[in-house]
Amino acid sequence: MNKIFYRNAKPYTRWWWFSGKINKEDIRYQLGWLKKNNFGGVEIAWVYPLPGSKSGPKWRSVEWSQLTAYTKEYAASIGLGCDFTLGTCWPFGGSFVSKQDASRTFGGLSSQRLHQSWEEPYSEPGYILNHLDRRALERYASKMGRALKRAMPGKASALFCDSWEVNTEGLWTVGFDKTFEQRFGYDICQYMPNLDQYPHVRYDYRKLIGQLVIEEFYKPLAKFSHGLGAFSRVQCHGAPTDLVAAYASVDVPESEVILFDPGFSRFAASAAALSGKNIVSAEAFTCLYGWKPWPGPGPHQKHENINDLKLLADSLFANGVNFIIWHGMPYNPKGGRNRFYASVHVGPDSCFADQVPAFNKYMERISGFMRKGKTYTDIAVYLLLEDNWMKNELPARLKKPSAKYFWELHYEKMHEELAGYQPLWISSYFLKTAEYKNRRLRIGELEFRSLYINAKYLDEDALKKILRLANQGLPIIIKQNPLQPGFIKAEDYEQKTTPLLSLKNVKKNMGQIKGLRPLVQGKKIPEFWCRTLGKEAYIFFANPQTKGLRYPMEYGQSCCDKTIKSSVRINWQGHRTNITLIFKPRQSLLVKVNNKGKIVYQDIYWENKGA
Repeated sequence: MNKIFYRNAKPYTRWWWFSGKINKEDIRYQLGWLKKNNFGGVEIAWVYPLPGSKSGPKWRSVEWSQLTAYTKEYAASIGLGCDFTLGTCWPFGGSFVSKQDASRTFGGLSSQRLHQSWEEPYSEPGYILNHLDRRALERYASKMGRALKRAMPGKASALFCDSWEVNTEGLWTVGFDKTFEQRFGYDICQYMPNLDQYPHVRYDYRKLIGQLVIEEFYKPLAKFSHGLGAFSRVQCHGAPTDLVAAYASVDVPESEVILFDPGFSRFAASAAALSGKNIVSAEAFTCLYGWKPWPGPGPHQKHENINDLKLLADSLFANGVNFIIWHGMPYNPKGGRNRFYASVHVGPDSCFADQVPAFNKYMERISGFMRKGKTYTDIAVYLLLEDNWMKNELPARLKKPSAKYFWELHYEKMHEELAGYQPLWISSYFLKTAEYKNRRLRIGELEFRSLYINAKYLDEDALKKILRLANQGLPIIIKQNPLQPGFIKAEDYEQKTTPLLSLKNVKKNMGQIKGLRPLVQGKKIPEFWCRTLGKEAYIFFANPQTKGLRYPMEYGQSCCDKTIKSSVRINWQGHRTNITLIFKPRQSLLVKVNNKGKIVYQDIYWENKGA
């Protein structure tokens, strides 16, 4: 198991520092409020100036560094953690990014620029960093590192990287054409002007882009963070890459809701489990009731229903998240009324401020349980990267502010027949080290009983790995005969699929795999997540209302005065225990199951007294 960060399970909040005057008195006041309200720490994010604000410290100046260091020191003195965004606004960029290090497309320098940053209006919007060149990242990070160096002593901080948000059309970097030709055996340049007309060429292009994103950006970012005495906490979603492999390459994978539906968090949770990481964080409650472009405000901002927040948090826990990052708190003096345009508003002037301490205590308790031992799983589900890389834009009805392309995986979900198994996503990246021993598929510390594949396309390299495991005896469910993606086809591709599909341990239906029984059985299984500690299992069952949560939530969607019952059977350690789960209004359940099948309910009851 890798090093465990955030041993305290209390929620953090993102803290929006607006470009302008920053006072130590205000810093102490806001951190003190957070401490009193059961927060565990902050993540400072530097953004645009507010209208009429006084000029403050210059970006990365000595004064800026001193205030940042003071905040970290004061937070530590009252028992709070302090993380930092590794830049201003998002994605990484700014005036100190040179043309040499700027994002590029096949046609030349990218037209994208960094807006609403700390540097505005004192400088023109800067270049976006080239995320496909580790040397560019190193130069950028070294400048940010020097500015943050004063704040690094003491308890390790996370250096945060937000979601991708780099324009991806025609994404390019110096030497890409040569690397591509060496890898795939043909010249990509002749196809680039009309790439969408050649889906198989576009697949090869996306495959190489995806590898560069991890090798040139995410892995070096984690390495840089370690060199500064910090660690990386990263939102990899939105990146044109193998999302699970990207999440596994950083220290703390972070998801986001509800611009991303709660089930999307299973990508980050799968990556954490596969790579031996114990923390899965989520930027929570973003654009809860919808999104309105800057300057906002979003629908119902400052009037959010805390029961809606709880419903969303419970769905996150049931999809593997165990660390909540509120989004978020604006920098404010005592009595101030500043707000950030796209968040649930956190602060003493929140409409639910009196309920925050108890709600944070509730989330801390669930997060603590969901960090015990390790993630339970029994079925590895092959992530349909090939299928989605072969497609392009989503139809208009499926698009939303965070979703434009199929490869962003917003609508990739576990099949209904997998309900009850707690499946995890895997990709070809993880199969290269996988072994089938003692009737289990072993990947790191995880053990799976079967591999589930429902892919129209399978890369030849992935097919070879799957065939190797099948020959070792791994039970595999393959729902359809796969096709080969990519421009240049392997002559023997069909010669590999035929023997694979003819093996006795390779089936087309779940019921054909002997001894494959789900952890939870029932007609209507609530969303759940399970962690195991020795021979004990901790299972969090989310209130059935969480099923089907989508962006945007309806205001008051949590309002339900009905008690809901769900009869299930729990299969654990050879015992089959029937139980009726009784969900009181707005409540979820947590049970501990011992090696004899005995079930003990854990006390997680929380009531919004203001409801």
